[in-house]
Amino acid sequence: MEVLDFSYPGSRTVKSRTHVGVVGSGDLEVLVEPSSDDMTHVRVRTSVDGYGAIWKKVLDRFFSRYDGKASVEINDFGATPGMVSLRLQQAVEESGK
Repeated sequence: MEVLDFSYPGSRTVKSRTHVGVVGSGDLEVLVEPSSDDMTHVRVRTSVDGYGAIWKKVLDRFFSRYDGKASVEINDFGATPGMVSLRLQQAVEESGK
């Protein structure tokens, strides 16, 4: 198991707490809650070690378009980059953008 931490600038406050997805084979869950500072903090817990560079690329791409201030927790069980992007988009939509 690997734990990765990332931070991104944010300008809009997330409106509500959100939970999407499930931790299961090839899937992941994303938990989002409002942040009190001007950053989005992302913590990834993944069952697959050694993919930190790929996680960084996927998250950098997503957070280059999304400017919400949030605390994001991702619990992964082997999800593909496409699934990661899908779950993050679902979480953003659910949290009120």
